[in-house]
Amino acid sequence: MAPTDDTGHLAQQASPFGTTPPTRPPADGGAARPGARMPRWLPRAMVLALALVGAFQLGSWAFHQLTGLLVNILIAFFLALAIEPAVSWMAARGMRRGLATALMFLAVMVVSAGFVILLGSMLAGQIITMVEGFPDYLDSVINWINTHFQTDLKRVDIQEGLLRSDWLRNYVQNSATGVLDVSAQVIGGLFQLLTITLFSFYFAADGPRLRRALCSVLPPAKQAEVLRAWEIAVNKTGGYLYSRGLMALISGIAHYILLQSLDVPYAPVLAVWVGLVSQFIPTIGTYLAGALPMLIAFTVDPWYALWVLIFVVVYQQFENYVLQPKLTAKTVDVHPAVAFGSVIAGTALLGAVGALIAIPAVATLQAFLGAYVKRYDVTDDPRVHGHRSRGPGPGLIARVRRAWARQEDAPGDGSPDQAPGSDEG
Repeated sequence: MAPTDDTGHLAQQASPFGTTPPTRPPADGGAARPGARMPRWLPRAMVLALALVGAFQLGSWAFHQLTGLLVNILIAFFLALAIEPAVSWMAARGMRRGLATALMFLAVMVVSAGFVILLGSMLAGQIITMVEGFPDYLDSVINWINTHFQTDLKRVDIQEGLLRSDWLRNYVQNSATGVLDVSAQVIGGLFQLLTITLFSFYFAADGPRLRRALCSVLPPAKQAEVLRAWEIAVNKTGGYLYSRGLMALISGIAHYILLQSLDVPYAPVLAVWVGLVSQFIPTIGTYLAGALPMLIAFTVDPWYALWVLIFVVVYQQFENYVLQPKLTAKTVDVHPAVAFGSVIAGTALLGAVGALIAIPAVATLQAFLGAYVKRYDVTDDPRVHGHRSRGPGPGLIARVRRAWARQEDAPGDGSPDQAPGSDEG
């Protein structure tokens, strides 16, 4: 019978010598006790993690849906910065900012509409001329084939074959479907243009109000920095567009003189095309601009196309090394390599829009950062100024001169010098 204590419970037997009595599991490890509860912070952490994931997914979806609107707002903002100096100039002379902005947009729209109408009339005239002269061109091709290959082709047979071919039928069907797609793209483009115009108008007309609203949520020290950045952006963007406009004017006049001297049709419209496209489409704009005048000149005389090509190449070099550095030295002082890299990066990010706004954006960032970067006097080390260091010893030319001097000072190869007064024989 097991021993009991005074309370009637079984007495705990002492462990035999050499054995370890059983111990309780540690409170912070080991197997969980039956009936242990979940930590109170774990459900909250799980809910917070799910909420963060959901918010990230929602924000990503909203950003992708609003990418087009954000790009339009960015374009409108840079356009408003470009016309801000002119609007502020007119507002300083008593004109309301809304009216001044409306006049600026009216001038831009009139110039753009006139350019599009002139270019469209030129293209329409060239297309009509090509369509009217196509039968004669086809007859000449048929006669050349019949003469050299001993065939008996006729234009009527070729026309009937084309009208009955499945290729023409499929082409007409695809063109009918493509007309709907083009119409949808035109409507979308007009809506996008209207959106950009409205936002840029509000940004330019209500510029002071927008700056006041932005500064009202910032401390006084930050307000000065924001206004300084805004002023730099206005100066750089406006200077970039105005300098480009001036170079477009000079380029248009130069190309107009050339095309008019060669009697190329539509010389004024082609000159305006070359000036605008070459200046406002970075990097490849010059080659795109010169292609159309070369094509029109080729229809007049193939040698005229060669003259146009030579003039375009020579003028591009003159513009890059003489004209552009002088006009953009104070407005957009950006290294050509940096400008080229910024255009590539802007194109990769935002396409054609990024290519247009890349240079003024980089110029603004460079000017803003340059105001806060501490600069020091440059050392007189020859390597800084583009000269190679000659090392501690003398140069090659100095060593050659010294060797030549020693050779001249040495005695000749004849007999040894005789002492004065010596006599032989």
